[in-house]
Amino acid sequence: MQLSHFTDYSLRVLMYLGFRGDERVTIAEIADAYDVSRTYLMKVVSHLAARGYVHTVRGNGGGLELSRDAALINLGEVVRECEPDFDIVECLGETHSDCPLFPECVLRSLLREATRNFLATLERHSLRDLIQNRSLGAKLITVHPPAARARRAAPP
Repeated sequence: MQLSHFTDYSLRVLMYLGFRGDERVTIAEIADAYDVSRTYLMKVVSHLAARGYVHTVRGNGGGLELSRDAALINLGEVVRECEPDFDIVECLGETHSDCPLFPECVLRSLLREATRNFLATLERHSLRDLIQNRSLGAKLITVHPPAARARRAAPP
């Protein structure tokens, strides 16, 4: 199973905001930290805001902040709301598979169980669990994208 980039960046945005605490952060700042398109992050942030994870403030002094305490942001819930589907193989989907083993396949039930266990593990954790490591937070908010590192390393 592989999470989509959308889900990955949704979690990363929440972590970034969690590490920053009550400080408002701009999309540009997060985009630079993760070396990702601002346009793409705008879609991610819009999705997170629509679901009540992020509060956005427009204008001068605006930015993003968590809309609730990190302990109240359940990782399983975030992943379920961001991920389009968890069908590792086609027979787990709502449409029936063309596979001749479909009706009696044991693998199908094992994969379904694995997916449930994956989500159950995430549901036991909150954003707070991800931002406990303050040294990681310090690294994250001082990360510079590869292009910026290259510019700083280049001789004047």
